[in-house]
Amino acid sequence: MILVAQRSIDGRVALDRAGVAAHTGASRSTVNHWHRNRDRYGFPEALTHDGGEWFWLDDITAFHVAHLAAKKAVLTEIDRSGGPNDRVTSGGAAAILGYASHRNLPDELIDNPDFVEELPSGRIRRYWYRRTVWAHADARTGRQSTGRTPGTTTGPRKPHPYADDPRLQAAAELLTEAKQAGRDRRGLGVELASRLGIPERTAQRLLTVAEADQPS
Repeated sequence: MILVAQRSIDGRVALDRAGVAAHTGASRSTVNHWHRNRDRYGFPEALTHDGGEWFWLDDITAFHVAHLAAKKAVLTEIDRSGGPNDRVTSGGAAAILGYASHRNLPDELIDNPDFVEELPSGRIRRYWYRRTVWAHADARTGRQSTGRTPGTTTGPRKPHPYADDPRLQAAAELLTEAKQAGRDRRGLGVELASRLGIPERTAQRLLTVAEADQPS
């Protein structure tokens, strides 16, 4: 169970990153993405208190309201052809949403695929049901998706394919050790694979996810 940290600092409520994720409904990796690219998104600056990183609750609320409004201002026309249970790749999801490229897919979809396929190259291929993409599109305007029956869900989602994987802790610890020693990521995949007894490409994916979840 992840405890959401919230505290009052000088009479003002503040959240840590887990608290920001819970308050906005975003995944932890999305919060990290907002923070890394705060000049682009207008994400609030953090403050340090008792050695921890905190964000004012009212600043986060104002940011999220503005962020949602900006997303709604650039809504695209949705392709509602096909069956709700059809699976589509990132390219198909982008086409449904009216985007020119899969690179335009929002973090909310990228972080929450319905299915994940690990390719021989070590890359990850994501799949979504059409109804999932439609539901995401409808959530931008608050309308009920026509791709699923009201009250039904598509099942629990994980913020990434390795969510709750205990091996992530080992990957995070190795990254911390390397950072403290002034090393970059070269050779870490081999080292983690040796420690855990797993394929190197799996180790590299674990390192990538662990690195994305670390504070920037």
